[in-house]
Amino acid sequence: MDSTPQKRLYRVDEAAHLLGLGRTTLFAELKSGRLCSIKVGRSRLIPAECIDEFVELLKREAEREGDHPSL
Repeated sequence: MDSTPQKRLYRVDEAAHLLGLGRTTLFAELKSGRLCSIKVGRSRLIPAECIDEFVELLKREAEREGDHPSL
């Protein structure tokens, strides 16, 4: 069992990298409300749960459009 705590908050650049998106696209998703974030001081952070929810949203949308995710 791994005792190292998992990262729970990601900076915008880190989240974009994890999702395979550019910063501009990530900010557009934040602005649209499809991806949630929090502000801590002047930093915008994306909780790991929000990243997971966003991926699930994308999968549901792909299924609705007839695209089948290869996961």
